Amino acid sequence: MKVKVLVLGVSISCLFLAGCAKNYFKPSASTQSAVGAKTPVPAPSVKTPEPVADKKVVVKTAKGEFEIALYSSLAPKSVENFIKKANENFYKGLKFHRVEDWVVQGGDPDGNGTGGGSQPTELSGKEFKEGSVGVARAGEISVSNDSQFFICIKDCAWLTRQYTYLGEVTSGLEEVVKKIKRGDKIESISVK
Repeated sequence: MKVKVLVLGVSISCLFLAGCAKNYFKPSASTQSAVGAKTPVPAPSVKTPEPVADKKVVVKTAKGEFEIALYSSLAPKSVENFIKKANENFYKGLKFHRVEDWVVQGGDPDGNGTGGGSQPTELSGKEFKEGSVGVARAGEISVSNDSQFFICIKDCAWLTRQYTYLGEVTSGLEEVVKKIKRGDKIESISVK
């Protein structure tokens, strides 16, 4: 009789603990993600203050001109570098080497997407959208290209917190940027 009571007691205890474990030790979304769930846990949302356009450049092409407002508050070193290169006529004659249905990219001295130096990536929470201008980079998130830039011609929210947000096109997006073809050249970039 004592053995039956002991077995019954152990069985009830095991069922109770199994039920508790099921409820109290259920993996959280972040734990599930860490162990291979298909849906990654999004990065923590950091509210970025709305930047103020403190610098502007005008990009001249054979298709016309467009203006970019630059945000030093988001990417001070990248903006400084971009302006320096513009003032030195670095971009004159360089091609837009990448044109896809969502992006236009140029500024590569080699003309094929492999040229240019490197600089640190300056990440922010500013969301990439239609008209956003960013700095190109390869695989390593902390290192960006020092000359190549891209313009989103559609929403590019997946690039947020992955690329340096340089600025945004304030005029000429529809009339000029969206008409650029691969191989079109930058005639000049002038600082306003």
